[in-house]
Amino acid sequence: MRIGMVGTGYVGLVSGTCFAEFGIEVVCLDKDADKIERLKKCEIPIYEPGLEALVEKQVSAGRLSFTMDINEAVQNSKAVFIAVGTPTRQEDGHADMTYVYEAAREVAQVMTGYTLIVTKSTVPVGTARQIEKIISEELARLDKKDVEFDVCSNPEFLREGAAVNDFIRPDRVVIGTESERAVEIMRNLYRPLYINETPMVVTSPETAETIKYAANAFLATKITFINEIANLCEKTGANVQEVAKGIGLDGRIGSKFLHAGPGYGGSCFPKDTLALTQIGQKYNAQQNIVETVVWVNAERQRSMAQRVIDACGGDVEGKRIAILGLSFKPNTDDMRDAPSLQIIPFLQDEGAKIAAFDPVAMAEAKKCLEDIEWCEDSYEAAKDADALVIITEWNEFRALSLSRLAETMKTKCMVDMRNIYKPGDMREAGFHYVSIGRPEVRPENTQALKKVS
Repeated sequence: MRIGMVGTGYVGLVSGTCFAEFGIEVVCLDKDADKIERLKKCEIPIYEPGLEALVEKQVSAGRLSFTMDINEAVQNSKAVFIAVGTPTRQEDGHADMTYVYEAAREVAQVMTGYTLIVTKSTVPVGTARQIEKIISEELARLDKKDVEFDVCSNPEFLREGAAVNDFIRPDRVVIGTESERAVEIMRNLYRPLYINETPMVVTSPETAETIKYAANAFLATKITFINEIANLCEKTGANVQEVAKGIGLDGRIGSKFLHAGPGYGGSCFPKDTLALTQIGQKYNAQQNIVETVVWVNAERQRSMAQRVIDACGGDVEGKRIAILGLSFKPNTDDMRDAPSLQIIPFLQDEGAKIAAFDPVAMAEAKKCLEDIEWCEDSYEAAKDADALVIITEWNEFRALSLSRLAETMKTKCMVDMRNIYKPGDMREAGFHYVSIGRPEVRPENTQALKKVS
């Protein structure tokens, strides 16, 4: 079987490559000439573990190709996936559907026989119906009324940093269509997953579209909930990690997404929670819980900057603050809505001098942040620092030499927003240690905080 993939962003590139791994011929389309030329050379524009090797494998096998010619991607393809961006409209918070609808029109213009149009992009409820209308109108305009088609919603559930595994070993596949012909095509596309007995949810387009938003909003709510509990733990002397373990062992709750931190970010949760609140308002079904989650998360990120200031005695004017981790999560270079984009400017506005290091996201971070001293590693960032702040829990930050940090830092002060270290170890090393939802560690001898010169 042959399929076309419109869009070679995160979702399109991962999905297209993984379908090729299933043995399907995939033609990926994009309008960015530079990106297509790079992809033809197997140069990956995003950081995603395992993806580059898989692209090279499938290109070499002849199952994966890249083009700017829409005819090549659509004609002779049994299904065409739309995987273009749906960014948030700044004026009202709604998802911007310009690229999705434009792609639908362009696909309709070159269709010559039955084609299944599949939305992979995260889209508001009612999008499949609107695409059906757009394609029907375009075919009528071109006097191609005899060309048959179906529309299907097939939302993605890919975690950045684990996307390849998520596609190949998903928890479920959601297929939203009312066409038996479309269902059969989709089952054939995902047939390799039958070996793993992957559940397939076949439902209406509206339900499939809602499933995607509901899933992301629920996970964002879990994150926000445990962050609120962390605030309570700090006031009562409880330990949020132990609380999370205690409630996570309940099968009705589960342990995932119960890690307290600086709030959620990335390409999905901020955009999708905001879009869901707008959808609720549109249909007069107010999403009060999700609206609160959006507000609390925004406040959470701003409060993290204040936590750094408080750890520095209430003033960071002229102080050097070392930042470790800039991307919104480890194993990705994605800076979209990363907590660091709120925390760092706040500290700079208060007069702090920022030195930063991230194992992968430095190039992307430089597009978003200014007046930063970009460092080669963690210890260069920590040199003469008044405080060290861990924002993203990259593995290489989990075993830093505390003695080496103590020697190089001006003040032995760490703000660990991911609870990587044990308070007891930090106390023994003589650090003023601030974590999330756990008791603050302050050495009895405050002079020990200063680097011995």
